[in-house]
Amino acid sequence: MKRSKLLIPVCVAPLLLLAGCGNDVSKTFSLSSASPDEFTVTTRAPLSVPPDLQTATLPPPTPGLARPQEIPLTDQVQQTLEPQLALNPAAAGQDSAGQDALVAQAGPTAPANIRAAVAAEAGQDAASESLTERLMFWHGKGPAGVVVDAAGEEARLQKDAALGQSPTTGETPVIDRGKSKFLGIF
Repeated sequence: MKRSKLLIPVCVAPLLLLAGCGNDVSKTFSLSSASPDEFTVTTRAPLSVPPDLQTATLPPPTPGLARPQEIPLTDQVQQTLEPQLALNPAAAGQDSAGQDALVAQAGPTAPANIRAAVAAEAGQDAASESLTERLMFWHGKGPAGVVVDAAGEEARLQKDAALGQSPTTGETPVIDRGKSKFLGIF
């Protein structure tokens, strides 16, 4: 019995709160439609032609002719990239003193065949295996598993330096780990 007395106010309280909101609840949940008021609609005056335009003689349009008010896209791009061109078209091919100094500090110009050389080097470094093969079978391939013998490498470099040879001559001593074991245990 006590439970039902408590249940009634708990159920009725939210309904009273919603009823107190009034008309806004019905609009919020789209229970009522809002139609436009026909008395607030205004008309606009029609467009009119200026009087001097009627007397002026305009040339007839020529199909295919470029419009004089439109700037070609290439000129727009060039003006965006080089604002000095838009401000001073006479100095379009000339660089400023700051630009010349920056180019001089950048160093010598690149060789003419630099793109071909970079492409050839990139082709040499390209992997022959697919990404899936490299991810699945990564262990036991290539120089990733080679461990350099530090003491032997130091002795080899000192010997090469004493003889005046390049450090790249000779073989790099490595530590042989033997046959690969399952999980490095068995």
